[in-house]
Amino acid sequence: MIGSLKGLVAATGEDRALIEVGGVGYLVFAGTRTLSRLGQGAAVHLFIETQLREDSLKLFGFLSDAERAWFAKLQEITGVGAKVALSILDVLSPNQLMEAAALEDKVSIARANGVGPKLAARIATELKGRPPPASLMGQTGTLGFSEGGSPVTSAPESPQNPVVEGPAIADRSQAVSALLNLGIAQPEALRAVALASRSLGDEASVGALVKAALKEIGR
Repeated sequence: MIGSLKGLVAATGEDRALIEVGGVGYLVFAGTRTLSRLGQGAAVHLFIETQLREDSLKLFGFLSDAERAWFAKLQEITGVGAKVALSILDVLSPNQLMEAAALEDKVSIARANGVGPKLAARIATELKGRPPPASLMGQTGTLGFSEGGSPVTSAPESPQNPVVEGPAIADRSQAVSALLNLGIAQPEALRAVALASRSLGDEASVGALVKAALKEIGR
């Protein structure tokens, strides 16, 4: 199974990119968030989710392992295929998806193309209370392979092309673990940390998240 590709962007299309690695061109499918940051001729490092079917083999590329992991996790839900999973990740970053799941925020999930109210409710319900998906190496809470050590693209960061979040996921996982060690149930811990994160922002430390989460639980 291919875990990642590091090469040059030969071309991009509506839903795919051609990545040249050692003289071989790999056709990689991706969401608009990822494709918007791939400049032709630029060096790139994509994390890959391989899907093998009876009649096809497809590679799906992401700028962070967190996105790749959530892409796979979402497809465990009935009614969510690759296209819908990519659509969700186009409107919600991994951190935002974790928050939406913990808070059962169906409205945010329903912003994705192809996701109606019923499917959004199902996604929120099935993801609520669950820990973040595992990384390529089978670890949770260590999905922070962000742009700092991964892709180099020609498209600059902007409100339309935000940097994919990474390290904050590990901080949230550590905050949840701290609450679990205090005897707090996992669903309540996830919900409290999500609320704390929305209030404090992605730069909040683990300690600040725990403190704010405990206040949420005490309300």
